[in-house]
Amino acid sequence: MWTRLPSSALRLTGPDRVDFAQGQMTNDLRGAPTPGLVAACFLNVRGQIEFFARVYKRSGDVYLHLGAGQAPALAERLRRYIIFDQVELGDLSADLRTIHIWREADCPGWNPAGGDAQEFELAGAAVLGGRVNRTGGAGVDLHFLARQEEAVLGALTGAEVPLSELHAARIRAGIPDVDADGFAGTLIPEIGLDVGGPLPAISYRKGCYVGQEIMARLEARGQARYGLARLRGEALPERAEVTREGRVVGQSGAHAGGLSLARLRRELVPGDRVEVGGVPATVEALTPLPADV
Repeated sequence: MWTRLPSSALRLTGPDRVDFAQGQMTNDLRGAPTPGLVAACFLNVRGQIEFFARVYKRSGDVYLHLGAGQAPALAERLRRYIIFDQVELGDLSADLRTIHIWREADCPGWNPAGGDAQEFELAGAAVLGGRVNRTGGAGVDLHFLARQEEAVLGALTGAEVPLSELHAARIRAGIPDVDADGFAGTLIPEIGLDVGGPLPAISYRKGCYVGQEIMARLEARGQARYGLARLRGEALPERAEVTREGRVVGQSGAHAGGLSLARLRRELVPGDRVEVGGVPATVEALTPLPADV
């Protein structure tokens, strides 16, 4: 099975590309292999998430895979920090396409025993693959030129699955999506992106970056006031306030299959009743659910 991913993309080139990106993002790109892949956030000075990206380190560039429409704003933000750095930015959004293949074993040309980022040829096209868990198991994000889309898609086995089913699978698996869930403006430990979370996107030992001081304080304190949880309920509003007894206790993300992910206050426990935009829901533990639930 495979699914088209609405995406945008930036490419960083120049001799300072890795060091420049390292000083902007929360994860350790410098420590990644070449080719390599890390999930990372770009924060504001208050430590709040502005952008989430999967960042590929390659021999000639740094490639940032972003949600649809995100590239221009991130490029504008990055350019503000280019002073003496020898780095150039390019927006590749119009030229590239991305799909997610749900199981890495189903990706032609991919080596399941290889690294998290692999470059190979598929149907005569040069493609970039990244090992990404979007559904509860290892799959492959496959990036390729738009003009080669027909050839690449023709080489795939299995059926195309709509994006709504991919979101349903990731919510069952407890995997956040900053863009789809509307979690920009939150803190990394609040939505499952911390070390040990379902989608680690930070290193506390990598060195300086924008927002690092706030992250260091949160690490020293040991626990954020909010955490990622799952809600069960019918037709729950998306990106809505979550309340309990009239008090705001969090915010909901995307909704699919009777489930939503949510940023909730940590004192809430599985079984607690809440309301999402006025619609009743029940708090669940963030443990993966069987695919047939």
